[in-house]
Amino acid sequence: MEQKNIIGYEKEYTIKNHPSIKGLQIIEGKNNFPISWLNQQGYCEYQLYLEYMKGIETQPTKAMTHGSQIHEELENIFKQEATPSTFEDAIEASKENASMSRECLVISPKYGIRGYIDEIWMKPDEIVIIDDKPGRTPYQSTMNQVRAYCLAFKEMTGDERKIKGALRERGTGNLFWIEVFTPEIENEIKFTIDRMHGLFEGTKPFIATKNPNKCRSCRFKNDCENAK
Repeated sequence: MEQKNIIGYEKEYTIKNHPSIKGLQIIEGKNNFPISWLNQQGYCEYQLYLEYMKGIETQPTKAMTHGSQIHEELENIFKQEATPSTFEDAIEASKENASMSRECLVISPKYGIRGYIDEIWMKPDEIVIIDDKPGRTPYQSTMNQVRAYCLAFKEMTGDERKIKGALRERGTGNLFWIEVFTPEIENEIKFTIDRMHGLFEGTKPFIATKNPNKCRSCRFKNDCENAK
């Protein structure tokens, strides 16, 4: 499988930072949040409120730091071996010859989401979107993150090939969860994304987790009035 290093995009977007919510952008006139926030939302929505609306800063956990180091190491190795390509050229070429890319940016102004796909396999008959995670448990939050990448890729490209989302054990080749991005799953992730936008627009409340185990290990427990 040929390796393609995505170095550019033909389409340009009008992008501004949100005036009061850290990390939220306004792209083509609509709020746009990082897809990785869906992982936090599934863990505890109130984390989003504390970190991005109240602006509370915490030290990254060891797991976060370790994950970032692995990402950087894999990306550096990939760049040394990959052929530079624009996003559009890589998509078109993959209809004839399979290729893979890492840290592939996808942006969907329509659904107000954006993010970097850890790894994407583009084959003549299908697209496989992979997110690396520690462990081997497919949580709802991590599945939602991959589903949002699939949605953004589909909307951004209009590609009609079958799209699959997958979770891979970090640092290994083990795909421990994979699913076809069906219309039913697409509707489910759109519903979750709509809820996220409602949180930032103030039309929906941030709901804190009721799991005391999550609270005990939370980075924000010292600043959270809901901590158990």
